[in-house]
Amino acid sequence: MLRKELFSFDLVFTSLLNRAIQTMKICLKRMDIHDIPIQYDWRLNERHYGALQGLNKSETAKKYGDEQVFLWRRSYETPPPLLELEDNRHPQFDKKYKNLQKSEMPRGECLKDTVKRVMPSWQDTILPEIISGKKILIVAHGNSLRALIKILDQTSDEDIIKLNIPTGIPLVYELDKKLSPTKNYYLGNSSDLQEKLANIVSQGKSN
Repeated sequence: MLRKELFSFDLVFTSLLNRAIQTMKICLKRMDIHDIPIQYDWRLNERHYGALQGLNKSETAKKYGDEQVFLWRRSYETPPPLLELEDNRHPQFDKKYKNLQKSEMPRGECLKDTVKRVMPSWQDTILPEIISGKKILIVAHGNSLRALIKILDQTSDEDIIKLNIPTGIPLVYELDKKLSPTKNYYLGNSSDLQEKLANIVSQGKSN
């Protein structure tokens, strides 16, 4: 879709997680873009689901109930159960985060925490590149992208938790000289968009 619409980019930002990195590589290959600078930023990682990390969504719903799982997934300020420091899933045991202070490493995040984490990446790293005139491609995750949308559109806490991000459909933001959004839109046809949004709504239910 990006290639068909003749998009080009000067710089890519992505997370440290494999699924975003692989998606980014596919995008660049299909667009025949080579030797473009890539910045990997842990702050663009998906929200950390704490002690729920790695668990199957439907099985978690069976164990805790749909209502509780929905609250963990979609409440703005309610975090999941936190990882214990000695849990081998804690980021301190992953070499990707060896340069971070332990206090920076999330043990479990609500969306509010994710917004707080993403904000410095936007302000200190991404925004200066946009100001310099570069066209930016950001390949991230549902919740880190929701955080960016909240920052860009100044979306309320109540509205952002209702927002779904369809997987694999590019979202384009056009900004004015003051870097305020003038337009945003998804590429592709509306039926694909609606189908993917419906799939998101059905995730995490026990049946």
